[in-house]
Amino acid sequence: MAEFVHVTGAKSARRIQRSGVAARSHGPTGRRGVYCMPVLPSFTLTYQWVRELRRWHPGVLVAVQLRLPDEEPVTVGHYGAPPRQATAAQAVAAVRELDDPRGYEAFVPRAITTAEVRRIRDVPQGVGWRYLPAAHGRRPCPCPACLPRGGYKAGRLRRRFPYDEPPRPKSELMARLRAATTADDIIDVLGELGRGRRGGAEELAYLADHPDPDVRDTLESVLRAYRGREARRLRERLAHSSSLTSAPDNS
Repeated sequence: MAEFVHVTGAKSARRIQRSGVAARSHGPTGRRGVYCMPVLPSFTLTYQWVRELRRWHPGVLVAVQLRLPDEEPVTVGHYGAPPRQATAAQAVAAVRELDDPRGYEAFVPRAITTAEVRRIRDVPQGVGWRYLPAAHGRRPCPCPACLPRGGYKAGRLRRRFPYDEPPRPKSELMARLRAATTADDIIDVLGELGRGRRGGAEELAYLADHPDPDVRDTLESVLRAYRGREARRLRERLAHSSSLTSAPDNS
């Protein structure tokens, strides 16, 4: 018999003792089932998912110890890669042989019966990794997928590690614009200039006669972030030039 651990909320413990573990998770192929981790010689590696799952499941978590038939079909693999088909015994053996089994998991594509639940035990709530297995010592990713709103210290992490890089100074961008030699380079710099209010639009007036229509279209869009008479004049000039270019020739 192959042994696994399923981590879930303590509030589900009585229901699991009464009727087993419901197949509520969606597996890699879309089938419903139960995620679990093979029991390993290391306590920390066996219960490695506790700390990460606490980000998504409020309250105290417990570990449900399972015993499945060796020939039970499951999938096994790292959470960031496509899993492979295996039997329960093969999944346990494969994970045990890994030098670094952090981030690995198994998926049973069915519900777990009460007869397959050995016991439910308390586990330390801080065991395992968080965000990703090698996250310790690395800059956390503050994007909404990795750091959802309302998470533990999410606001402080976003202030410390902003998702968007700070805008470059205008002087640096204008130097890059003057040095740009291709239309793509010019468009890239114009895109950065358009992220905020940049003041003097007269510095961009020479681009209104650029031969590349994509540069002129980008310039017209960027000038919406500028204020003042010169910005309005340039926008009107570009809009007029665009209308003349797109007008059909009936001659």
